[in-house]
Amino acid sequence: MAIQGFDYKGFAQNLAQQSLELIPKDFDDNQKNYVANTLLNFSTIAGQALNDDNQLNFNLDQAMMITQIIAEWSFHKSVDLIRSGIPQQYWDPIMQKIAFTIFEIAKNAYHQGLPQDQCLQLIEHHVKKTYLDCIGELKDKNLIDEALMEKAASQSNIDAMMQEQMQAEQQAQAQAQNQAQNPNPQPQQISSMPQANSAVQNPLSADAKVFKLATLALLFKKMKQEKVQTILNKFNPEDANSVIKFMGMPDLNEKIDLSITMRCLDEIKTSLPDMHQDLSPSKIVSKIQNVSQYFDKSQLESILRPERVKVKRFVFTALEGEYLEMPPKVANIIATHIEDSV
Repeated sequence: MAIQGFDYKGFAQNLAQQSLELIPKDFDDNQKNYVANTLLNFSTIAGQALNDDNQLNFNLDQAMMITQIIAEWSFHKSVDLIRSGIPQQYWDPIMQKIAFTIFEIAKNAYHQGLPQDQCLQLIEHHVKKTYLDCIGELKDKNLIDEALMEKAASQSNIDAMMQEQMQAEQQAQAQAQNQAQNPNPQPQQISSMPQANSAVQNPLSADAKVFKLATLALLFKKMKQEKVQTILNKFNPEDANSVIKFMGMPDLNEKIDLSITMRCLDEIKTSLPDMHQDLSPSKIVSKIQNVSQYFDKSQLESILRPERVKVKRFVFTALEGEYLEMPPKVANIIATHIEDSV
C-alpha cells in the first residue's frame, strides 16, 4: 500500500531544486548537473522503494526523513568525489554503493525504532566507511595512485559546511553584541522558515540561529519554570528574550517543521560535552590496543589504507602505548572505527 500523502517525485524534485543554491560556485556546468541529478535520481529511487514497500509500513514522516537523508549525503559525497580529482567514470559506481548503504542502514534503523540521533550517527559512520572502502578499492586495483587516494580521503564537504556555519554564527553573534540593546527585542519571525522537510538547508542561512532558539523554546515549554530560568540566566539578554517570546507563541510547534527541529536538537546535542564518555588519552589508547589483538599488522595496515597519514600515525602510535596529539572526539571516532572493523 502506498504511503498516504507521500509525493516522492515532487519531494525529490524539491530537494534537487534546493541543492542548486548550495552547489559550489566554482563547479562547471557538468559538475553542477552531476550533483543535482545524482541527488534527484537517488532520492527518487529511494522514495519510490519506500512508497511501494508492503512490509516495513513506514509512515509519511519516516519515509520523508529517509529520503532526505539520502538526498543530503548524495549531495555531500558527490561534491567530495568531484573535489577529489578521481576520474568521472568511477563516480557513479561509488555513489551507487553509498546510496544503497544509506538506504539499507536507514531503513533498518528506523524500522527498529532507534532514536533519531543514533540513526544519523549510524548512517554517517557507514557512509564514510563505504566512501573510504571504495577509494581504497580503486587504489588496490591500481586505478588511482596513493596521492590521489589521500586527496580523496581528505574530502569532507559536510565538515566544511558545518565549519562555515559555525563561523557565520559567531560573526552574527559578534555583530549582535555590538548593536545597541533594544529594551523590547522581538524575535525574528519564523514564518519565513523554509517549507517542511527541506533537506538540504543552506548552513550559512541567517535563520540557523533562529531555528535553534525556537527549538529550545519548544523544549523549555515542557520544563519546570525554575529550571528554565536558571538556563536562560546564562544566555545573553537578546537571545534569552527571543526564547521567551517564542515560548509565548501558542502555535510554535506548528510553525517549525519536525525535520528542522530534529536537526537542531542533534546540533545542540553534539555541542554539549558528553558527561558519560571517557575521552581521556589513556582510555582511547587502551581502546585501540584492545582491538589490535584481533588483527595482525598486515590486516591493520589494510584497514587503514584509505585513511589519511595522520590517522595511520595516530593508530600505530597508540599501539605503542603513546598518544599522538589530536582532539579527543576525533581520536575517539578513529578508535571506534577500528573497533567496528573487527
